[in-house]
Amino acid sequence: MTKNTSFAAATPPRAEKRPVQDTHHGVTRSDEFAWLRAGNWQEVFRDPSLLDPQIRLHLDAENAYQAELMAETKGLQKTLFAEMKGRIKEDDSSVPMKDGPYAYGSSFRLGGEQPRYFRTPRDGGEEVILLDGDAEAEGKAYFRLGGVDHSADHARLLWSFDDKGSEFFTLKVRDLAAGTDLADSVSDTGGGGVWNAANDGFYYTRLDPNHRPSKLFFHMLGDEPANDRLVYEETDPGFFMGVGGTRDNRWVLIGINDHETSEYRILDASRPDAEPKLVCARETGLQYDLEEGGDVFFILTNADGAKDFKIMTAPVADPSRANWRELVAHEPGRLILSVLGFKDHMVRLERKDGLPRIVVRDRTTDEEHTISFDEEAFSLGLAGAYEYDTEVIRFSYSSMTTPAQVYDYNMRTRERTLLKTQEVPSGHNPADYVTRRLMAPAEDGELVPISLLYRRDTPLDGTAPCLLYGYGSYGITIPAAFNTNCLSLVDRGFVYAIAHVRGGKDKGYGWYDDGKRAAKRNTFTDFIACAKHLVGQNYTAHDRIVAQGGSAGGMLMGAIANMAPQAFGGIIAEVPFVDVLTTMLDASLPLTPPEWPEWGNPIASEEDYRIIAAYSPYDNVAALAYPPILAVAGLTDPRVTYWEPAKWVARLRELKSGDNPVLFKINMDAGHAGASGRFSRLEEIAYTYAFALKVAGKA
Repeated sequence: MTKNTSFAAATPPRAEKRPVQDTHHGVTRSDEFAWLRAGNWQEVFRDPSLLDPQIRLHLDAENAYQAELMAETKGLQKTLFAEMKGRIKEDDSSVPMKDGPYAYGSSFRLGGEQPRYFRTPRDGGEEVILLDGDAEAEGKAYFRLGGVDHSADHARLLWSFDDKGSEFFTLKVRDLAAGTDLADSVSDTGGGGVWNAANDGFYYTRLDPNHRPSKLFFHMLGDEPANDRLVYEETDPGFFMGVGGTRDNRWVLIGINDHETSEYRILDASRPDAEPKLVCARETGLQYDLEEGGDVFFILTNADGAKDFKIMTAPVADPSRANWRELVAHEPGRLILSVLGFKDHMVRLERKDGLPRIVVRDRTTDEEHTISFDEEAFSLGLAGAYEYDTEVIRFSYSSMTTPAQVYDYNMRTRERTLLKTQEVPSGHNPADYVTRRLMAPAEDGELVPISLLYRRDTPLDGTAPCLLYGYGSYGITIPAAFNTNCLSLVDRGFVYAIAHVRGGKDKGYGWYDDGKRAAKRNTFTDFIACAKHLVGQNYTAHDRIVAQGGSAGGMLMGAIANMAPQAFGGIIAEVPFVDVLTTMLDASLPLTPPEWPEWGNPIASEEDYRIIAAYSPYDNVAALAYPPILAVAGLTDPRVTYWEPAKWVARLRELKSGDNPVLFKINMDAGHAGASGRFSRLEEIAYTYAFALKVAGKA
């Protein structure tokens, strides 16, 4: 990589070295920047003003440095922001979804940052605002709404908010007739709750000091939260717990899981004093999900070797494992993603040959039909319905060239009704763009899908810049969906590409297995293979590729930076999980024990230690000619703590060769998701895109 001369000359901050050593399995490491982790990090998540002044001074210096290097892009950032904002219908509104006498939806006002929740009479009429996010956010540097759920009698709204970015949510109850909140207020929750059948109380999870949802409580309206009944406590720190309900309001479902094992307990929603009933005890590697079905539960599971999942049924009177009966058999290569149950139908979302599809099953005849589309690459979202006794479900469709479309679908008549097409106020002609699906040969011969978007007039002679996005962890699939923001790059001659690397479930569950733990290296080599294939097919050149990924995708960015810095012209790592080994060795951190099935447990296993140590980005920084790198983080992020990118950037500057800069931008008022408002979030995207354009010589 040659010296990059597009950035202004400025002196970067240099973090003081204070080496700390640790030894595991006979291996001793030295961490010279460990002091950047605040000893009181739990308190900082709740009150950022408690951050150690020396750490704050260093982070402020980082922000000043990146601002200086990006100063000449200020005008470009404003232009990009205006473009992206111009593609958003500012007063956009969802299509209300019917539930009993009402239909519920959300909307934005002109210039509004936060959503408003409203309802109308079932078949249309005057909108009544139930919750105004802008009003609730007033005066707060950060504000994010969590769960919003109306009671079955339509009298109250259970809603939550986080005003620090640390994802400690406060639950409140709104009286919809009065338009005011009741005295009931519960802090330190997971962000959602489930009403009981009588609509006079709700179930919720409370987070412990290490940010784990370990206790489920029942709150009766009017009681003091301190007196709430403890319904269930999960004592294993390796498992997360969540609570959900069914559309018929009969059951409360307590879901407990890590990344490879799950367990459910059920509660009769009409009995607040009931004790949870175990469905199937956790068994390492056994995954299952419950879905209502009247007198049965539908069970989506990988039991009995069903790697790509099958669907079982079990009677609600006794849904234990012995009573599971197969309904939809396992079919290798067809990954069943989710199931929705209704009175007369069952709906499943699945992926086959890399593309999603919706399958509807008549519960009386067992006849099935598929909702199909014809584009080469596209995205489907299954919204379902509020009601259990209905023939109509809702789904969304988009592709990289086609704006999102929302449909109602009658499961009996098979009639598809287009309710809404995403408006792009500044204009969008799909014919101006091309979307393609390529297959890149990986290091071991596997074929890695790449979704592409570019303007029809973009020269495909190797001169076009390219933004190559990747994730590749937790089985998460990045959809080939419509994205108005990336058009700001594509309209400037970029090829926008998504690398569907192993670690996701793009080609079935095996695609996930082949990108985790001992096979994690495949995620990184797949991404590099995608870059090489794009170059080999004349879409771009290596010094024109800007790689981008966030969170675990940010870890991917750190790994490919170490493994193939010459293959990229720039790297954007957002909230990057780059200090993998140190984090997985610290059982006190919020996500560590539940993450061991994904990455391995380096405390207990020397093999896991050595596997992680071999790719952990922070541990493998070397005297290499790295391309320009931008790291972005949030101070109160409980998922990827701020000190991971802070340490990584410090070590990169210490060891790298050449003059390419390493920038670190940290939002001192936000967490993992960045800025909370829809427009302030666009400002952050405009910043990262300005970096990409600058690196590509397009700024």
